[in-house]
Amino acid sequence: MNLKKYCLIASLALFSQIGNAQEGLPIYSDYLTDNYYLIHPSMAGVANCAKVRLTARQQWFGQEEAPNLQTLSVNGRIGDSQSAVGAIFYNDKNGYHSQTGGYLTYAHHLMFSRNEIDLNMLSFGLSAGLIQYKLDETEFLADGYDPIIAGVEQSATNFNVDFGFSYHLINFYAHATVKNVLNNEGINFNEQGLSYDNLRTYLISAGNTFSKYNSPWSYEPSIMYMNRDATDESSIDVNIKAYREMDFGKLWGGISYRRSFDGAEFQDGAGVSSQKLQYFTPFFGVDYNNFVFAYTYSYQVNSVVFNNGGFHQLTLGYNFNCRREKYECNCPAIN
Repeated sequence: MNLKKYCLIASLALFSQIGNAQEGLPIYSDYLTDNYYLIHPSMAGVANCAKVRLTARQQWFGQEEAPNLQTLSVNGRIGDSQSAVGAIFYNDKNGYHSQTGGYLTYAHHLMFSRNEIDLNMLSFGLSAGLIQYKLDETEFLADGYDPIIAGVEQSATNFNVDFGFSYHLINFYAHATVKNVLNNEGINFNEQGLSYDNLRTYLISAGNTFSKYNSPWSYEPSIMYMNRDATDESSIDVNIKAYREMDFGKLWGGISYRRSFDGAEFQDGAGVSSQKLQYFTPFFGVDYNNFVFAYTYSYQVNSVVFNNGGFHQLTLGYNFNCRREKYECNCPAIN
């Protein structure tokens, strides 16, 4: 194994806290591009349209074995009922680790308002999925024999579930989700290379949309807190998003700041320093009739990084089976 590959693996171990390839569908900032269903199963079928979303994410352009992710999701109501279904398929590769998986979701939405004009809704969602993990060791023995390396492609398939709820009250919303509820045995490793079977992750999101009467502009501040149970790692996203109503649909964009509460130590000359993971993620998108296009760019602002380049993601979407906008609220995820 050459020096470049050693550096890549070390960098992945230090800086992949926002979405490890071994822990199910990674949690990036793509939920802000009209894709909350990717992280919260209770958001399946919450909108007045059924949705298809396709994303492609590429990190560190020009680097061999760089992380990349592709997702395909679809969700919508079952007829005129309060129930909804959804599905997510994804492929994630991070160096010599990779995984493919698929989830099926059932969600139910309970209305508490006296009529459908005033939005007051509690939603529950449950996703069940199969994930196949792979560790490719076929290139590890290029420089000779190593007794701890098998030199084959290891694989394991696990079953897991996600559960969560969402609450919408006019322009306010909140979500809480537990991902990877079940313990799994497999080829999962933490930053110290130790095997573990607890992939449980807790997510809490909240936000509100503000606008002036008859103004084409609206603004949506939000936050998301994430905690990994096994390692007790935590991070927070602070986001601001703006919308502009147009004749053809809507323009929108914003920025997200993610900061980890946990640091990583590194050699700094004769001493040891530490830094906490920090990302800035600007994004923008357009809704044109029933089509959606979005671009997301994440940039790590730490002093010690693997590459100075950012992480690029494209999102393509299509809305179908749309019903009329029922609610008198400024609630982009619903109307």
